[in-house]
Amino acid sequence: MAKNNGKYGMNSRSMMTKTLIKVLAASGGLMCAFPGFASDGKILATAGLSQLEGSGGGGIVPWATLAGYDSQDEIAASAFMTDVNVTDYRLSAMGAAVSFYDRVELSYAQQTFNLPASLITGLSLTSAEIKQDVIGVKVRLYGDVVYSAYPQVSVGLQYKQLDNDAIASYLGAKDDSGTDVYVAATKVHLGAVAGYNLVWNLTARATKANEMGLLGYGGADNNHYQVMLEGSVGVLLSPKWVVGMEYRQKPNNLSSVEEDDWTDFFVSYLPNKGFNITAAYADLGTVATKKDQKGIYLSMTGYLW
Repeated sequence: MAKNNGKYGMNSRSMMTKTLIKVLAASGGLMCAFPGFASDGKILATAGLSQLEGSGGGGIVPWATLAGYDSQDEIAASAFMTDVNVTDYRLSAMGAAVSFYDRVELSYAQQTFNLPASLITGLSLTSAEIKQDVIGVKVRLYGDVVYSAYPQVSVGLQYKQLDNDAIASYLGAKDDSGTDVYVAATKVHLGAVAGYNLVWNLTARATKANEMGLLGYGGADNNHYQVMLEGSVGVLLSPKWVVGMEYRQKPNNLSSVEEDDWTDFFVSYLPNKGFNITAAYADLGTVATKKDQKGIYLSMTGYLW
């Protein structure tokens, strides 16, 4: 497995992370300095939520929507915090995104995966957590989630880098970094369910990631890209409340551990364009030899106008 703890690997990752953070900060400054920042662009809830890997969308699935309320002559920025607490593990993520002119999204997230004591002792690990940096880019190709007759379609990529490959290497992963590429389609149908608005999303992701990359990339069973399907569906009970579910298909690259698909059932509250909060019941199945990983997902996103 390629290591990332050498002089050049660490410097390269640090420089890339610092560069993106500077871009996000500079974009925020531009929004404050010029009148072209997002204010009235899109209608409430059409920016979606913040996904675990930093992209705009649902909780576990990136959507075709961009992470902001910007229109074609505006810029928007957002920041998020997410915590997933299941039976034996805890995963937290925080990050930020900038959306330019309703066309391009840049995002950054850092994930922290907390390990159970039994795993730390059994593998003689020096750290109780795994961290992963995720840098994302998304481009809207065509369509509008509300106003066009066809879905909004976007293409994106997420580059991911682990800071510690001890567990990934032990389980047989081939690499400690990787890039996912996806195509997403999202549509809102007004008044489609007993007068309530319906939103759906379908994403196809090409990936080699094990457990979203937290257990490395590739393995003995497979070291090639596979296309995984992901989907979300929700009903807007009002302009401020959304309920729904998500599904994320997962590969099985590691002969040493089973990997299950993910599902969640969520409720989101969006009081205004500046803030939203989501709670969900998540079922992650088997994760790193631990079965029946179920628990609570909580996420908050704030938007800078």
